Amino acid sequence: MKIRVYYEDTDAGGIVYHSRYLNFCERARSEEFFRRGMMPEGEDGSGFVVRHIEADFLGMAKLGDWLEVRNRLMEEKRSSVLLEQKIYREDEEIFTMIVQLVYVVRGRPKRIPDNLLEIIRAL
Repeated sequence: MKIRVYYEDTDAGGIVYHSRYLNFCERARSEEFFRRGMMPEGEDGSGFVVRHIEADFLGMAKLGDWLEVRNRLMEEKRSSVLLEQKIYREDEEIFTMIVQLVYVVRGRPKRIPDNLLEIIRAL
């Protein structure tokens, strides 16, 4: 997914806030659901929640830059997945994150439905 850096994403010096990289990764995950005409969360209180994140800031982005978020499924379990998400500015990797997502229904971990696993695998 390609994302442009806007003024709201930056500090007074035009550098992207560290927390925005997490937002960009979240958007990339959600966008895969939207592209398929689905919502990332269900009406029954179901959806994926973040259990753990490891993040490395390897470079920086500035106002006006085009960024690309790339996703890779690393591990799949009954009720959770482990994803690697990387952000690139041109061909330079500037951010990498490993995120564990747990599928919950009304706050309780549940088996990930097959149709949702297909979407996650497509990341």
